[in-house]
Amino acid sequence: MNNAAPVAVITGSAQRIGYALAQAFHEAGYNVVLHYRNTPVNDLLHSLNQKREGSAVSVQADITEYASAEKITHAALACFGRADLLINNASSFYPVPVGEGTEAHWDDLFGSNAKGPYFISQALAPTLIKNKGCIINFADVYAQNPKPKHTLYCMAKAANAMLTKSLAIELAPHVRVNGIAPGAALWPEGDAVRDEEKALKRIPLQRIGGTESIVTAALYLAKEESYMTGQILNVDGGKSINGF
Repeated sequence: MNNAAPVAVITGSAQRIGYALAQAFHEAGYNVVLHYRNTPVNDLLHSLNQKREGSAVSVQADITEYASAEKITHAALACFGRADLLINNASSFYPVPVGEGTEAHWDDLFGSNAKGPYFISQALAPTLIKNKGCIINFADVYAQNPKPKHTLYCMAKAANAMLTKSLAIELAPHVRVNGIAPGAALWPEGDAVRDEEKALKRIPLQRIGGTESIVTAALYLAKEESYMTGQILNVDGGKSINGF
């Protein structure tokens, strides 16, 4: 493998924002560790390695399970010998109305949004400290103001937001830790009844951000010269100041 470039570990790389992040950081010169749970990343892996041989590797893991942190860390260190950037992007998101919540819902939503990011950050901390690296967590504007019927998800993302602030103190001064809270970056998948016009009325900029807005924020936060840590950027078109 190519061990000269900085290494980005990106969870949930198979689709949507994670896929776009993997492409962008690879284009920026990073080697990438592509994590996925169920959807394989074979096409992306092949495409990136065609562009720069030995620059990408994939690892399958369920980040709700404790052992996944060591599995992902081992993939990065075994293939590249280092990690410089961790992006905790993988996340479960769906409604669970009060009265219908189960332990399985709790384990999945807290596991993907809080437990996984914590233990992966912990496992990668030694190499990130050594390389004066960076962690970017994906929070959500709903960590600040809850979304109806999403109590468990909102609680989990609030824990994620606190993880960002706490790790920023604990890993300072060697590792910067920041978060991105997307608003409407992409429309949800499989949403059969979706009132886009109604949703856009709640967003001052009157449009969704797309993956480019998130990628731009992540590239900025990853810059070595950045003087930010413990901050969460709301990349939401103004949604968080408009009462949701």
